[in-house]
Amino acid sequence: MGRQQTPEPAGPDTYATDMARSRRRSRRRTVAIATVLVLGVATGAGVAARGGLLTFAGSCEDDAVRVDILASPDIAPVLDEAADRARDRDVTSDGRCLDVRVQAKESHKVAGSLQDDGSPEFEVWVPDSELWVDRAALGANETALTPAGNIASTPVTMGMVPSAAQSVGWPEKRYTWAELTALATEDDELRLGAADPARSAGGLLALTKIGASAAKADGPQSDTQVAATAKLLAQRVSDTDSRALETLARDDSDAEQANPRRNQALIVSEQAAFTHNQEAAADGQLQLFYPEDGTPQLDYPYTLVDESHMSTDESRAALRFMALLGERDSLGLLEKHGFRSGAREPSEELVTAAGGSEPQPYATATAEPPEPKEVRATLGMWTITVQSARLTTVVDVSNSMGEIVPNRGRSRLEVTKASLVRALSQFTSEDEIGVWEFATYLDGMRDYRKLVDTRRLGEHTGDGTTQRERLIAAYGALRPKPGYTGLYDTTLAAYKDAQKSYVKGKFNALVILTDGANQDPGSISRRALVDQLERLADPRRPVPLIAIAVGPDADKKEVKEIAAATGGTGYQIDDPAQMQDVILKAIIAAGGNSGS
Repeated sequence: MGRQQTPEPAGPDTYATDMARSRRRSRRRTVAIATVLVLGVATGAGVAARGGLLTFAGSCEDDAVRVDILASPDIAPVLDEAADRARDRDVTSDGRCLDVRVQAKESHKVAGSLQDDGSPEFEVWVPDSELWVDRAALGANETALTPAGNIASTPVTMGMVPSAAQSVGWPEKRYTWAELTALATEDDELRLGAADPARSAGGLLALTKIGASAAKADGPQSDTQVAATAKLLAQRVSDTDSRALETLARDDSDAEQANPRRNQALIVSEQAAFTHNQEAAADGQLQLFYPEDGTPQLDYPYTLVDESHMSTDESRAALRFMALLGERDSLGLLEKHGFRSGAREPSEELVTAAGGSEPQPYATATAEPPEPKEVRATLGMWTITVQSARLTTVVDVSNSMGEIVPNRGRSRLEVTKASLVRALSQFTSEDEIGVWEFATYLDGMRDYRKLVDTRRLGEHTGDGTTQRERLIAAYGALRPKPGYTGLYDTTLAAYKDAQKSYVKGKFNALVILTDGANQDPGSISRRALVDQLERLADPRRPVPLIAIAVGPDADKKEVKEIAAATGGTGYQIDDPAQMQDVILKAIIAAGGNSGS
């Protein structure tokens, strides 16, 4: 019997093209790739498929070309089944059979691994959201990520068990995100759960949308509601989306409904609700509210990883498999697993099985994707609000900090001080912050001096001032000293102090701000510093070092190496005014990596 051939891709109406057209607006990605290359890869795949360059014919007796894919656990079964079909049908790329291997792995863990140095051992990554592609770019590693198109989507909704949903008017009653979360924060009997926004794109997108919704509704009071929602979710948060589903009340029995560990409501994707409802009892199934101010989407970007190190055969085979995912039978496979596909409206059968119903706006309430800055701010708020921070800031006051910043007319230190005061406003009274200064020989033979002990910002001192007020005064009093940059001894001393004063249950970190490389000839060497930091770092008491190099004379490689020894991150910025955003990004990156 001859080998079975797979039909050619569907031409200009392939799924990748549908998804490209369905995007409402482009977004700037913080990945190491030019926009024209992204467009070239996606367009090239379609042209090659239509022109027969990605051939389906040929013998599979030759060596197959292998493509390893890491995928979000929810979509991994779809990709695995599509890979099996490709093998069964002897699908080829340039005459070589496709050997696609799919492994399920949580997206936050992959993003964390891509932040580290080293070459990934997979060619394609399919996270559940492009948020993770952005997150991976926050790290020190510069692995190129090439998004080639989106292969599926599913909206993030709020699901409730039937008794709870009907008590608040489902399906006729329509709410905004702010109104839905207000129901949960005001009603002790409506317990709302979610997956950790630091590990769940759905949880983070929903929290970002809640913040935007509250801001539109309440104006200046919005921060209070969002913080209250974050505190509420923190009490009922689960590590992953799958574990969050396990917290739902299983039925209408008093034992289940009255159990304080059971939730009646959950932030959940439509696809996850679809899967849950297939196995749950009728009174434990989810009924979905689609907030009328917009449901954010999980968008499953098909992402080539480190493409420059892939062979031509691997790269083309990876794109060949993506083209297969846009064919008719693959689209049916996606829907069978509860995913939406293309620019078409979802089928009524899919929505009903997931727990949706008219007049809920399941087909029209698609939200614009949030800007990366909005997402970072939300995640920073979550990290700081839910897990109070304990930070010691160590500020370079060497003579070079007195140099004028181009186009600002103020010294590096003056701009740094203003940025630190602005950053301080983002922390709550429960956060703990202190400050050191350093140059060379500031305190006898020591290069450093502790100015304000690390304490709770709301704490009052003997003279009646708060810790926050003391810090603002201390920042304002910083002046350049007639010395050089004593970076190494200062870093080691400050790290030892931060570890010694570690507080369990808080996000502990050390923030060092410098404009130059170490200039103390009598200090320990960089190698000795890194070795000691690696020995001191304790995963049971993590204190990541956030090292920020300011200005053209700072050594980016140096701060990255020193910070990496503690599980932290090094950054280089040209303008000290960027410091506030960098500190927030660093907290997000370090907080997202903890426990991953």
